[in-house]
Amino acid sequence: MILEKLTLPTHADPRGSLTALELRDYIDWPVARVYYVTDTLLPRGGHAVRGEKKIYVIMQGSCTGRFHDGSDWIEFELCGPSDAVKMEGLYYREFVDFAPGTVLMAISSVNYDKSLYICDFEEFLTEKKGV
Repeated sequence: MILEKLTLPTHADPRGSLTALELRDYIDWPVARVYYVTDTLLPRGGHAVRGEKKIYVIMQGSCTGRFHDGSDWIEFELCGPSDAVKMEGLYYREFVDFAPGTVLMAISSVNYDKSLYICDFEEFLTEKKGV
């Protein structure tokens, strides 16, 4: 299992900032899906996804990412545009405390399939004990 905070290179000059995410530098799996959330007023996530590998990128704004590995919560304070989290393995995740204007992008190894989702925290803990 991998869970690590990344700092993406951001280059700033009088024209603005450019943050590059060279995927080959961070992952060795094919990307199946990219999505992002905006205008977030309430917590997001609240689930785990079987077989998923993912990178979360805070493109703008800030929030707190919370990840449970089956034993403990691991939290990251994330502030865009340079902060990201690489997640490989079964983690229950949620994102809270979104600042106004935050954009959170996710790059996933799997397409959406509802049957892969574990939305009940107790079910997640039970499955992790069996892993």
